Amino acid sequence: MDFLTLFGIYVGVVLTCIFLVCKYSGQQHSPFNKLLNYVTKVIALFTPQWLQRFSQSTLHRLFHQRNNMFIYLHILLEGAVYAEFTFEVFGFCREMDTTLTSLSVPYILLVVKTFLFYRCIKTDPGTVTKSKFSSQLHVYSYDGRLFHPGVSCPTCQLVKPARSKHCRVCDRCVQRFDHHCVWVNNCIGAQNTHYFLLYLFSVCLMAGDIALLTGDMLLHAVLRSGLLRASYIDDYGQQQPAGPLFVVQHLFLTFPRIVFMLGFLVFVFFLLAGYALFHSYLGIVNQTSNEWYKSRGYFCQHCHPAAIADHLCNPVPDHSKRYYYSRGLLRNLGEIFFPPQAVRKKDN
Repeated sequence: MDFLTLFGIYVGVVLTCIFLVCKYSGQQHSPFNKLLNYVTKVIALFTPQWLQRFSQSTLHRLFHQRNNMFIYLHILLEGAVYAEFTFEVFGFCREMDTTLTSLSVPYILLVVKTFLFYRCIKTDPGTVTKSKFSSQLHVYSYDGRLFHPGVSCPTCQLVKPARSKHCRVCDRCVQRFDHHCVWVNNCIGAQNTHYFLLYLFSVCLMAGDIALLTGDMLLHAVLRSGLLRASYIDDYGQQQPAGPLFVVQHLFLTFPRIVFMLGFLVFVFFLLAGYALFHSYLGIVNQTSNEWYKSRGYFCQHCHPAAIADHLCNPVPDHSKRYYYSRGLLRNLGEIFFPPQAVRKKDN
C-alpha cells in the first residue's frame, strides 16, 4: 500500500467521524444533517433492508437513548493519545532537551480536564421536578416569544418554567436547557453549563499543547535528518530536491502512529475551539444553544453587530430584542458560573 492510498484512507476516516459528530451532536436542521440525509437516501437504494434496519436501530441506541458508550470512547481515545505521547513523543522530546516543566503540562491539564469531565457527567443540570417546579417558575421571566406562561410539558405533566425544555434522551425537563451532550451522557443546563464550558477549553488546551510538543519533535526530526537539503531520483532518472510532500511522506512512514495522533489532535483542537468560542459567545449574551436556534427565525432583523453590542451594555430587558435575558457582560457571565437557585417560599 503506497503513501497516497494510506493517506487517503486516513482522511476518509477523519471526514467520516466529522460527519457523524456534526449530524448527531449538533442541530437537527444543520446543513451537514441535510447533506448526510441526502447521501443516506442514495446509499439506501443499494443497501439491503436488514442492514438498513440494523444500522438505524444501532444509531438510535447510540444517539437517542442514554448510554455510556461515548464516555468509554472518550476515555479510550484519550488513553491512546497519552500512551503514544508518553511512550514515544516524551522520549524524543527529552533527547531534544525539552524541559520537564513543559512536558508535565499535558498531565496537569489531564487532571483538570478529568475533574471537569466528571462534574459534567455527575452534576444535575437542573431537572424540573414536582417538588421544585413552583419555585423554578420564578427564576426566569417569560419572554413572550420563545417561552410563554401556562405551557405544560405533555410528558412530565408540569408547567414549564421559562428557558426549560424536555429532553427526549433523558426523559425530563431541564431548567435553562442548552443541549444534550452524548459525550458526557447528560444534559447541559443551568447547573452544569460552567463545567461544560471549562471542560471544552481544557480539552482544547490539552490537545493544543500535545500537538505543539509533537509538532516540535517532528520538526527537529526533519532538521536533524537533513531531509530539507536532500534529493532523490525520479522515475525519469532526474535528480529532484526533496519537497514538502516528500518530507510529509517520510514522516508518515517513519512515525505513522505519531503522525496519526498529531492529525487527530489538530482536528480535535479546531473542532472544539470553534465549539468553545460559540458557547462563550452564548454565555456573553446570556443565551442557550436551544434559544439561539429557535430565535433565528424570530429576530433576524436584530443580528447586526451594532444591535448586539448595544444590548450587551443595556441591563434592562426588552421584549423586542433577541437577547432578552441579557443583563450586561459581567452579570451574564456571573449567571453562568454562579447559576441562580430556585428559592422556596416559607409557609407562614
